[in-house]
Formats: sequence, C-alpha cells, structure tokens
Amino acid sequence: MKVIVLGYGGRKEVVQEVERFLPVIKRYAEIVATDLSGEKELAPLGADYVIVFGGDGSILRAARQMGQTQIPVIAVNLGRLGFLADVSPQELEDVLSLARQTPLPVVDHLMLLCQLTDKGKTICEELALNEVAILNGPPFGLLDVELWVDGDLATLYSGDGLILATPVGSTAHSLSAGGPILRKDLDAIVICPISPHTLSNRPVVDSADRLYELRVLNPQPNTSLVVDGRTVSQLQAGHRIYVRRAEPRFQLVTAPGHSYYRTLREKLGWG
Repeated sequence: MKVIVLGYGGRKEVVQEVERFLPVIKRYAEIVATDLSGEKELAPLGADYVIVFGGDGSILRAARQMGQTQIPVIAVNLGRLGFLADVSPQELEDVLSLARQTPLPVVDHLMLLCQLTDKGKTICEELALNEVAILNGPPFGLLDVELWVDGDLATLYSGDGLILATPVGSTAHSLSAGGPILRKDLDAIVICPISPHTLSNRPVVDSADRLYELRVLNPQPNTSLVVDGRTVSQLQAGHRIYVRRAEPRFQLVTAPGHSYYRTLREKLGWG
C-alpha cells in the first residue's frame, strides 16, 4: 500500500503530528511522498491513499493540489470543526490496519469547474470542492448579480454577493449565509444569496448537470471571485463566470463506525 502524507506546514501542531505519526504510517504503508508546502505534483506518484492532517482547509488545499487526478483521502482531524476531516488521530492506526487488509469504503463527492472569461476569452479555470462565490468589497454598495441557467436568465440578486455551493460546501460558507444542508453524495448545487435586499430571494437547490453563468452588473473596486475560500480574481464589468460539474470527483474515505448523521450531530451539536 502506497500513501502520500499532506498537511499545512504553517501550523506548528500539524507539523508535530505529522512527525509523530510518520513511524506509525510506515508500519502499514510505503510513504511515497510527504509534502507540507502544498506545491508537490501528486499525480505521477501512483499512491493508493492520501493522508491529510489538519482541518477542512487542509483538505480543500489537498483537493486543489491533486487537481484532475483525485486520490482517496484519509482525513485526520486536527482542526476545530472538520466536517470532512472525520478521522481522529487516535483512530488512524486502526484505519491503516484495516486498509492493509481490504480497500476502505470511499464516497465520491461532486466538484465544480469554475471558468472566468472576459469578452469570450478564458482568464482562468479553477476546481471547487466547497463553493464558488462572488463577494462584495469596499465601498460595499449594493451588488447586482445576474444568474443565468442553461442560457436562460433566472433572476437578479441584489445584496452582498452570491454563493454556488456543492453538497460538501453546504456546511461551510453557504450554511452561515442561511443555506440548507445537502447530503454529501447528492449531485446538486445550492444557490445562496448573501444578505439579499429582496426578502423573496431564498436559497435554491438545483441539479449539478446545469450550466450556471454569473454576471456582476456593478462590480465595486474590490468585488472578488472566491473559490474554496481563496480569492481567484478581482471582477470587472464584462466578466462572465461559468460554473458546471467537473469531471474529477473528490474521494473521501469513510472511517469505520462513522455515519453522515453522526457527523452532523457531533459537529453541529444537535441534541
């Protein structure tokens, strides 16, 4: 069994945990790479699993690093909340022991492809695991964003911005903005306005098989396109943002004894 070990080197506690667990991992698998910089190309390494130490931010970083070649992820939670990072450090050795005997159960998750264009020319393309968002900026005037679905105008949102979230991302920024929680294995998108000026504007759930186009009619000087919490570009009048289902799917190992509703119950403090 070959594994890659990833984490965020900017957090001292992550570096310490990686160093502590490397001897444990070596008892069960061959470590073909350890990368705490987020820069190493992973596709040519031919690993069976990627072990990510950290919180959900570290997992988003790992998904972006894997790009078009997604490898099953064993996510070890060192963060505060961690909807994705569901394996505790105490459980890792048991998970590795099981993985050496039989393939671990893996759930595929929807990813989005975000394309930013100007006058028909592509400026950049980004993969998103959580969400694609348009966020307002100073001087924080009312932002008008048109949503087009499969070439038809759906509506005009006026407010502080707009989020298009995957089911994975439905428990992130979208949830904070009042969006619904979607089960992670659904192929659907949450369209969630941020502080809408019109009270009739509410989050909408639609199919991931649509082509979504966003047009900002009155961008402020710092209006931004943000993908998985990372600013991709400042937006200008005439920019078009296209969002569709991506070909690769994020693959997350399900730890034995963990279930979807158990995770929600524990992370959200239900009952």
